[in-house]
Amino acid sequence: MTAVLLIEDDDRIRLSLSMALEDEGYTAYTAATAEEGLAEQRRRPADTVLVDLMLPGMDGFECIRQLRRDTEVPIIVISARDDTHDIVAALEAGADDYVIKPVAVKELAARLRALRRRSRVAAAAATAPAATVLTFGDLQVSPDAGEVRLNGAPVAVTRTEFRLLCELAAHPGLVLSRQQLLQRVWGYEFGDERVVDVHVGRLRHKIETDNSKPRHLVTVRGLGYKLQP
Repeated sequence: MTAVLLIEDDDRIRLSLSMALEDEGYTAYTAATAEEGLAEQRRRPADTVLVDLMLPGMDGFECIRQLRRDTEVPIIVISARDDTHDIVAALEAGADDYVIKPVAVKELAARLRALRRRSRVAAAAATAPAATVLTFGDLQVSPDAGEVRLNGAPVAVTRTEFRLLCELAAHPGLVLSRQQLLQRVWGYEFGDERVVDVHVGRLRHKIETDNSKPRHLVTVRGLGYKLQP
């Protein structure tokens, strides 16, 4: 059975959400503080971690950073804070996704399933032999090898950034909308499209010489994004 760790300081939310997750077929571990959550994850690692940002003591951002130092476990932020700055900061800290409270349990369960599917695909790709290399000028993407190179030098990207880049690279010159990317990369039928924008921005910092004039990952106003062939 899939285990989920919920780090949430509100007793009512922690209890109701953990019970709802168990009704959905998950084993739910809980913690009221970041410190308790980190200790719990070390003691009995969960398959996915849900983190609130507004925690007593260590906040959710630092909790995510510390989790990410030790593990590649999928992390979803659950927060009432819906400011773009907070979403960006949480994703930069290492979160895979961001859900705004109040949480619809069915939506959360769907996102948990999508994250697990992505993790299985990533694990399978890591053991596959290197084959295809997709080249875009000085940018090379190797979906099978799990590598990105710029001018021959390796580029460090997260799993989600890599999946996003591979999806765009598989359709060179084709514009993909934010909703299409949410469905294909995150596996969601619905969701906050700002998550896509944040990951595109992070990728540009890594693969573009000038973020204000991107040569590879291009915005097509009103439509979406494309990777220039």
